[in-house]
Amino acid sequence: MRWRSRSGGPAADPLAERCREKVRALGLPPGGKPTLGELCAHVGALRRREVHIVTLTLPSAGPHGLWVATETRDYVFAEERLVPVHQQQVILHEIGHVVCDHDTSPVLSADASRLLMPSLDPALVRRVMGREHGDSEAEREAELVGSLIGGLIGTWNVQPTWSVPPEAREIAERLSSLEAPMPRDRA
Repeated sequence: MRWRSRSGGPAADPLAERCREKVRALGLPPGGKPTLGELCAHVGALRRREVHIVTLTLPSAGPHGLWVATETRDYVFAEERLVPVHQQQVILHEIGHVVCDHDTSPVLSADASRLLMPSLDPALVRRVMGREHGDSEAEREAELVGSLIGGLIGTWNVQPTWSVPPEAREIAERLSSLEAPMPRDRA
């Protein structure tokens, strides 16, 4: 059964309306076609923290993308072997999590963090958001926000905004070795 709004049309989907509002609140220039890099700079300015895109090889059984929030920056990690259109959608999905500022529970205990990333202070990594719960409200919201943003940007060319420096390569490789709780084809 479909409910009708007071105006007589179909009732608005609350999730879709909330997502449209989040994208409107970004204040992207109307008619402009920002690149993915410009989008990251814009979102970063709004959040007062840099947003970096990092492409790297992730485990085949793992997620296609992750959002890692530190005290001062947001990192969107994406599988580098994806075709460009899929890679951009993964990146936009993770940016959707950033825009929605989804809460996550810590994925690593301090001891596990020290074991996997010994040179990184466990308190530095505040949260990690991957595509773990495909049917959750947060995942649907991130996917819709990412898709709405994707309709506004002007390029399908994914250019990482941040390269892993040599001194952080070990940390990135350890991050890449994290396994996800569900098979990749369900992510």
